[in-house]
Amino acid sequence: MQRLNQILLGLLVPVSVLLLWQVAASRPDMAGIVPTPLAVLDGFAGWIWGQPGLGLNPYLGTWVSNVSYSGSRVVQGFICATLFGVPLGLLIGWSKWISKLLDPMIQSLRPIPITAWLPFSIALFGIRDVGSIFLIFLGGFYAVVVNTTQGARDVDRNLVRAAQMMGCSSGQLLWRVVLPSAMPAIFTGLRVGLGISWTAVIVSEMVAVKSGLGYVLWDAYYVGRMDIVLADMVSIGVMGFISDRLIVALENKVLRWRMLQNH
Repeated sequence: MQRLNQILLGLLVPVSVLLLWQVAASRPDMAGIVPTPLAVLDGFAGWIWGQPGLGLNPYLGTWVSNVSYSGSRVVQGFICATLFGVPLGLLIGWSKWISKLLDPMIQSLRPIPITAWLPFSIALFGIRDVGSIFLIFLGGFYAVVVNTTQGARDVDRNLVRAAQMMGCSSGQLLWRVVLPSAMPAIFTGLRVGLGISWTAVIVSEMVAVKSGLGYVLWDAYYVGRMDIVLADMVSIGVMGFISDRLIVALENKVLRWRMLQNH
């Protein structure tokens, strides 16, 4: 019964929003501007299960392919951001010399928005996947490296002293003490970076490539298919939520010791 109450409570706000949306979009002055939820659902169904090539609707049956294009780019860019961001963040957070050498440059580049990198990406890579992956990498990298740096700086110094007394080398100290202690901050950076990566893929696909959810979003807007635009937005939210849950599941598995400690 308690579980059912939680589910019903969680549905209260979304259902209320949908009802208000249906009522507002059904007004005559909103006709042709904002589609009703039922119209969006109908467009969404055709986008997912429609038969490609039938009629004049170019979106029929293309949802899976566009989600796979965007998802593949996010995975590639985010993995690159993780592989570069975590080791670099650990080094910056642990070594004062490396921090003085690299941190000012990272903090200077970090405020530059993804949209500002678009012309550079197109000039360098052209209208290709690699340009989109580059922008996704940038979007995820800064969140990962900044959170990892902070995690490395917050390591309990008593643990460090104890490890040094036991004869740990610098490499062993970084691998066996600093990295495990920084893991909660690292996973926070991964979650934030993954969310930014989904933002970056949509921005990049609007301009830098000709496929994916971002491309469909912009194309549907141009031809006045607001039902597809809204269905696309829902798809982005759902994919972002699923990928975040995967990171949380990995975090719970890796940091099982922290959960046991809390209990």
